[in-house]
This record gives sequence, structure tokens and C-alpha cells, in this order.
Amino acid sequence: MWRDHRPYFMKRMSLRYREWYVEHFLRPQFTSFGHGQTFMKPWYMEVFGGPISMGSFTDVICTPDRRVRVTVWSDKPDAPGIRIGDHCLICPGVRISAAWEITIGNACMMASNVYITDSDWHGIYDRVEPLENAHPIRIGNNVWLGDDSMVCKGVSIGDNSILGARSVATRDIPPNSVAAGNPAVIVNEIDPNRPMRTRADWFADPEDLFYRITQMDRDMLRGNTILGWLRALLFPKVGD
Repeated sequence: MWRDHRPYFMKRMSLRYREWYVEHFLRPQFTSFGHGQTFMKPWYMEVFGGPISMGSFTDVICTPDRRVRVTVWSDKPDAPGIRIGDHCLICPGVRISAAWEITIGNACMMASNVYITDSDWHGIYDRVEPLENAHPIRIGNNVWLGDDSMVCKGVSIGDNSILGARSVATRDIPPNSVAAGNPAVIVNEIDPNRPMRTRADWFADPEDLFYRITQMDRDMLRGNTILGWLRALLFPKVGD
């Protein structure tokens, strides 16, 4: 469909159910869980192990064919686990897998199918027992990881840096850099003196932001009816 045919009250009901699902099923799986998050189709997010913490105002987008998976798989009770900062964006298919420690800063953007792992998980000559070779990953603030990119064990990525689509980061990327390739190398630099808007700026006034989004929904869905929604659902036509 080209547009949402639901009446506004139906969308509000679906959002209420989504909020209930997050509070009832997802929040208990996190060691620390902020406020103001938005989860699209949260029933397609999988959280396993711990500790796992998520900051405030994070947007998580899940789809049936590309679930978001956040996993700590460790037999060490003192493993720091996974920490995700405030104002982050997590797109469909993102996998974050920690055997020891993965830290993601504030206002980071993880595009579709990003994979972040701090371990090789198995050895070359022993592919049965898990390999104890985890090295911490540290991703700074306002980092952008492109589609299908991968961050490998022991890598640190500095503030504001970008990892290009389908790139594999096997070594550190300094702040204010653009890296691409497999293995990723620095291909450009970001001017730290130029003003930069981040997702933190987007959420600078969350009450006003949510109010404007609500008004936009009302405007877009104005005039929709249950019968019109059923017609578009059961008998779609060009333009729906």
C-alpha cells in the first residue's frame, strides 16, 4: 500500500499495544532500560543473555524477515556485556553479539544488517568448543555504520566516524573519519570544526517532537474510516 488507511484511533490502539508489549516482554530482559524508546514491531526483536543496557530515546526498527538480535553469550559472570547509549538508531537485521564487552555510544546509527561481534566464537582447528578470544569493542558517539557493515573484535571507532556499506572494520578507526572496504581503510576525513546535527539534536525537545509527530499522524489519517481501511485491505487498487 502507498499509504495508511487506518482511522487515527486504530493507529493509537496499535501504538498502545506496542508500548504494552515493550514494557511487558522487552524491558525485563534488559539490565538497564531508559525511557522514550520507539520500537517498530518489537515482537521481532530477540534479546538473550546479559547484562544488556539500552539508553533513552533509542529507535529500533524490526521486520519479520530481518529481526534485530542483541545477544550476550558468555560463561563469565563478570562479563560487562552490551551497553547501548542514548538516541541511537537500530535498523532491521542488526545483530550485536558479545562474548565479553561491546559499548556503543550516544546518537549512533546502525543501518540494516550491521553485525557487531567481539569474538570469533570458534577456532580454526576446534570448531566445537567456543573460543575464548573475545576483545572489547568500543564505538564512540555519533558513529554511522552503513548497510551490511561489520565491526570485528577489539575494534574501536572514534566519535563521528562513518563505516561504509558492506565494509569490515578489522582495526581501529580514528574519530572524524570515513572508512570503507574489506578490510576497511580511511578514505576521507570529516571536518570537526563544521557544525554537525546529530540524533541528540533531533530529541532536544522530546515533548515537542512527539507532539508534532502526533499532529502529523492526525493530519495524514484524517478522513480515514473503518470501511475504507477494510476495502483497501481486502480489495486493494492502484493508488492505495
